[in-house]
Amino acid sequence: MMPDREMIACRTPAEGKEGVTNIPAWKYKAVRRAILHAVEGAGGDGLPFAELTVAVRSRLSGDELARLGALGRHCTTVKLNMEVEGEIARLPGPGPQRLVRGTR
Repeated sequence: MMPDREMIACRTPAEGKEGVTNIPAWKYKAVRRAILHAVEGAGGDGLPFAELTVAVRSRLSGDELARLGALGRHCTTVKLNMEVEGEIARLPGPGPQRLVRGTR
């Protein structure tokens, strides 16, 4: 497979959801890197999920943004897979979802 056509299979942590969403590896890596920086920068209180897309947008280059397409959809897809992988986690408790670094 050509490097620019490599795909990443993204999973969801939701029970009963078995499907995967395949996205190009370069998109996954760019959005993953931006999510990690955003979550790390948020500190112990976590990054509100509602702020995720804006935080990711500010961490991507203009070229990446132009080539990426639907940023919100990619942020959610990559975020869910990162939860499955243990790279990020949701803070427990009621209220809006907040993201922190996971155990991995």
